[in-house]
Amino acid sequence: MYAMSYEITLPADYDMAVIRHRVATRGAALDDFPGLAVKAYLIRERAAGSPVNQYAPFYLWRETSGMNRFLWGGGGFQGIVADFGRPAVRHWTGVGFAYGPARHGLPRTAVRSARPVPQGTDLTALAERELAALRRLSAAPGLHSAALAIDPHTWELIRFTLWEQAPADAPGEDGTRYEVLRLNTPELDALPAGRHW
Repeated sequence: MYAMSYEITLPADYDMAVIRHRVATRGAALDDFPGLAVKAYLIRERAAGSPVNQYAPFYLWRETSGMNRFLWGGGGFQGIVADFGRPAVRHWTGVGFAYGPARHGLPRTAVRSARPVPQGTDLTALAERELAALRRLSAAPGLHSAALAIDPHTWELIRFTLWEQAPADAPGEDGTRYEVLRLNTPELDALPAGRHW
């Protein structure tokens, strides 16, 4: 598993209906994309209390060949570049994945939390702790799915969760919250739960 995201921060007075229309009319293009487990079309809106207007798709790839095809093989990223310029694309290698009780529902909220991994941290112990927390989280009512990933360049650990509704009482869900406009899941069922090594 490989996680990927880019954030397009828009002007404070930007009409977010433009992004909603974009997703509604173009989102189906990745419904059968090879190598893609999940694409969550995410937004944050100032009108809903966010500090920014932002379009921030998040991807979980089963295979890096699919990610590569999307980015520079004519698989769709060129549309983002043409309309918004080329954003920085963040990516993380997979640590673990979990399905939740609402796996077959349509998530409405996503939460991405990130934290640095300090120098001297025992990486094996960290991974085991985080995987144990992921297993506990997987039973939370309303959870669609959850992923753990790490950027070994910046040593940042992220947890990405998808929820049927806002997880107001979910422990540890204090990251950046997004509205989910659409979800593509062409190879989600083939993404193994548990550790990814």
